[in-house]
Amino acid sequence: MSQSVSCLPVQARMSKAKKVLDEARETQNREIDLVDKGINSFEELPGLFNMSNITRLTLSHNKISLINPGIANLLNLEILNLSNNHLRELPVSLSSMPKLRILNVSINRLDSLPRGFGAFPVLEVLDLSYNNLNEKVLPGNFFMIETLRALYLGDNDFEYITKGLGNLKNLQILGLRDNDLLELPREIGELTRLRELHIQNNRLQVLPPEVAQLDLLGSKSVMKMEENPWVQPIAEQYLLGISHVIEYIKTETYKIIYNRHMQSGRSPPPPKADKSKKASRVRA
Repeated sequence: MSQSVSCLPVQARMSKAKKVLDEARETQNREIDLVDKGINSFEELPGLFNMSNITRLTLSHNKISLINPGIANLLNLEILNLSNNHLRELPVSLSSMPKLRILNVSINRLDSLPRGFGAFPVLEVLDLSYNNLNEKVLPGNFFMIETLRALYLGDNDFEYITKGLGNLKNLQILGLRDNDLLELPREIGELTRLRELHIQNNRLQVLPPEVAQLDLLGSKSVMKMEENPWVQPIAEQYLLGISHVIEYIKTETYKIIYNRHMQSGRSPPPPKADKSKKASRVRA
């Protein structure tokens, strides 16, 4: 019976990874693919941080729990994929990488982000979905990554998104599905380039009227808002279609409903699901 990669001894796993790295050095390959190699740590990747010419590094579907700060030595790296690992934290050095455009650390066990995480100079796509993050652990400069075009925060534990969201002037895709969101900031209306908004499966009852300022009805636009406990007028309009919702929240009648709701101080809807069994909560 053949052994799975993850069951192989460390030396065997290292030799597989080392072979990939050696071949990349020999051929001057700037893209390294180490998907599903059973890698537990960067120590199994000797000499990786000296390969300063590489532009893409894919390490998804492994068992890495810690990113060595030396990754910042990869000065030409543009794409880093560490999705589906066992990461619990990220190094501060990550946000200093001068050419990093795409960072995918989805499907991990992150419950915090390092101080100064928002300092990425050219980051365009950030995928933090399916972790254990919430608004309390975002560093103060998180919403200062003005180069972002896509931000994925789905499947986390957010109840609120701060008004700093409005700083992301280049954002085109915002993924907030499957959280515990109780409200959206009115500053979302400042995201004039937004074309996709995913807010399904939260605890939202109302939408800021400013959402109607966004271009979410074009042929290439997407708005997903199902599985929320909407107030009755929004729920009724949603049955007719997203365009009806957008038109309705422009009305003076709705603005009165919205303001009353926000000032009411009533108890929020209860959490929808027990997340304790999420894979990202596993402590093994």
